Amino acid sequence: MSLNTSVVKTKNEVIGVGVKNTQKEDLGKIEEVMLDKSTGRAAYVVLASGGFLGMGDKFFAIPWNSIRFDNGQDCFVLNVDKETLKKAPGFDKDNWPDMANKVWGQTISTYYGQKPYWEQ
Repeated sequence: MSLNTSVVKTKNEVIGVGVKNTQKEDLGKIEEVMLDKSTGRAAYVVLASGGFLGMGDKFFAIPWNSIRFDNGQDCFVLNVDKETLKKAPGFDKDNWPDMANKVWGQTISTYYGQKPYWEQ
């Protein structure tokens, strides 16, 4: 699968795609894409990381504007090292945060050095 344009046709072109950092270390894969239904904008991707065969994964909400797709590597790139990701606010698959909560969204955006998507 290769994303040749900045517009994707289906969420299947994003979900399941690997994520690496700028040191080309594997960080995990995209588990879900979260959209703001009032604007239609992508707000976050949910990164599954640290598990084995989908078991024991920790999930991280990553602001959409914190990742970019790299055609050469056929993956998304997130500019954080593994240690920074390990310390990031995360959650497990059975206990998702309220991603519509703006206080939570501000915390996540600040952690990744971004403005919240609703301020852009």
